[in-house]
Amino acid sequence: MTVRGQLFRFALVGVVNTGTYYVCYLTLLNRLPYVVSHILAFLLSMVGSFFLNSRFTYRTRPTWRKFLLFPLTNAANFVITTSGVYLLVDVLHQNSRYAPLFAAAAAVPVTFVVSRTIMLRPERPVIAGADRAGADRADAGRAGAGRGSRRLMTRR
Repeated sequence: MTVRGQLFRFALVGVVNTGTYYVCYLTLLNRLPYVVSHILAFLLSMVGSFFLNSRFTYRTRPTWRKFLLFPLTNAANFVITTSGVYLLVDVLHQNSRYAPLFAAAAAVPVTFVVSRTIMLRPERPVIAGADRAGADRADAGRAGAGRGSRRLMTRR
C-alpha cells in the first residue's frame, strides 16, 4: 500500500465526507445558527470518516483506541475549517452556504498527515499480569536503534 494510493483513497473519502458534512450542515442551517450547524455536522461526519478511512483508506481494523484518538486527527481540521468559516462569513462577508467548502479544502493536507499517523500506528500489546514499567524497560532494551527504523518503514 503506497502513500500515493492512500492519499488518493483519502481524497475519495474526503469527497464523501464533505458531501455528508455539507448535507448535514444545510439541513441544520434551517433551524440553527451557522456555527452550531457547522459543529454538529462536523461531529456527525467525523464518525463516518473514521470508519471509511479505517477500512478503505488505510485498510486497518477499527479499534476503540483508534476511534478515541481519531478526533485528535481532526483537531487541526476543526480549527482550520471553523476559523475559515468564521473568516469567510464574518470578516469577508461571503455566503455562509459556500464558506465551509473553501475552508475544508485548506485543511486536507494537514488532516491526511495526522490521520495517517494515528491510523497506521502499531497497536501495543497488552501484557496481562506484567509490571508495565518493567515491560516498557524490557521493550526499550530489546528495541535499541532498530525499533525506530521499523517505525519509519511502517509509516511510509
